[in-house]
Amino acid sequence: MSRLPGALAHLPFPVIGSPLFIISNPKLVVAQCIAGVVGSMPALNARPAEQLEEWLIEITEALAAYNAAHPEAPAAPFAINQIVHKSNDRLEHDMALCVKYKVPIIITSLGAREDINAAAHSYGGVVLHDVINNKHARKAIEKGADGLIAVAAGAGGHAGVKSPFALIQEIRQWFDGPVALSGSIASGGAVLAAQAMGADFAYMGSAFIATEEARAADAYKQAVVDSNSDDIVYSNLFTGVHGNYLAPSIRAAGLDPENLPVSDPSKMNFGGDKSKAWKDIWGCGQGIGAIDKVQPAGELVAQLKREYAAARTRLSL
Repeated sequence: MSRLPGALAHLPFPVIGSPLFIISNPKLVVAQCIAGVVGSMPALNARPAEQLEEWLIEITEALAAYNAAHPEAPAAPFAINQIVHKSNDRLEHDMALCVKYKVPIIITSLGAREDINAAAHSYGGVVLHDVINNKHARKAIEKGADGLIAVAAGAGGHAGVKSPFALIQEIRQWFDGPVALSGSIASGGAVLAAQAMGADFAYMGSAFIATEEARAADAYKQAVVDSNSDDIVYSNLFTGVHGNYLAPSIRAAGLDPENLPVSDPSKMNFGGDKSKAWKDIWGCGQGIGAIDKVQPAGELVAQLKREYAAARTRLSL
């Protein structure tokens, strides 16, 4: 195992629920944490910006109440995702609130900044930075991140192209801190496989779209249940950064999933008018073939735990 700092040291189950743009909300975050996995959400999901404080109060009070009632089995910590990119004009405001409420884990994306890391460290918070290659991983640690989220091929939303075997192997040659692996993980067996490759945690998002607490349209949830990896399209059209999306939502927007234009990466935008134009394009990862129903987040995590235990048993036979 890696050196696991602070909030990551004693997780009940080795899964971090990834922050889902638009979809993650306090109800889902709290349900994930109570079930024993890290719950997370993007700060930008709170709109207007003032809503973020309301949501942080809701999450911290709900988890504090649960922990007081269950001291023998407290909830997992929660995380807030910050988009560290020049298009995010809320970063300083949102990070100040994270400091005020001492958010246990900060997940940074699309840029690494020493001041953001220092702000989290000022109250004992842990910073995980998501990366798609070894070069970016080194830069993130050099700038003060505590750990890494290795975003491999097949991850939902913004995703890289590296095989998880290659990416984890290269990172582990020089880094012994916390690493979460993202990319097509939607079952307990896949969680165990991520650990076998050298990751400490699985980073799982698409499976949580098909939960009752998720703030996703019913049609979106059903599409996750009905689709598989053949229905995933990799494109940079919608944000300027390459990511994986459900083909049915692209067709519904009047586009041909097999013939999408290429976007100018310099026009990246997260949360502005361009994002609104594509609000009905559904991000999703390649692992969704394992998802066969919509269910409460707690039941999904219980299923993952059973599958994880069964996978460990098979390996020991």
